[in-house]
Amino acid sequence: MRLTSTAFVPDDWIAVRFACEGADVSPPLAWSDPPPGTRGFALVCADPDAPGGVWYHWGIYDIPSNTRALSEHWPPTRVPPPQAVNDFRRTGYGGPCPPRGDPPHHYRFQLYALNVERLGVGPHAPCRDVEAAAQSHAIAAVELTGIYGRARM
Repeated sequence: MRLTSTAFVPDDWIAVRFACEGADVSPPLAWSDPPPGTRGFALVCADPDAPGGVWYHWGIYDIPSNTRALSEHWPPTRVPPPQAVNDFRRTGYGGPCPPRGDPPHHYRFQLYALNVERLGVGPHAPCRDVEAAAQSHAIAAVELTGIYGRARM
């Protein structure tokens, strides 16, 4: 399985447009070659470099098995598929926003191919719950990492 974006390449900088200092819109994502038996997908974006531990920026789940992309600026109100509550306490995407003065952070977009159509986490699930459920039902997973740092002020 492969996960890509036209907005950034692996281990490279994420544009300001997709961060809190810009338009704060989700980047376009596309995937290919899911394994046989895939019945659905879930996607989680997290920052493992956050000062207090992993910070969750986005979760989207119960994605149909025939889906191969999420367009740029996926609105938080667009359903299906449902979107999780991120650590900003909002539904939908919240872009990179590391503390000023921190070194650049890594933003990991993880796509899970699932052996179920629905994770069963219900509406308004936190990203952490989506990730835990996805990990328990994953038959494959792939990661796309981007980097972002804020200007010092």
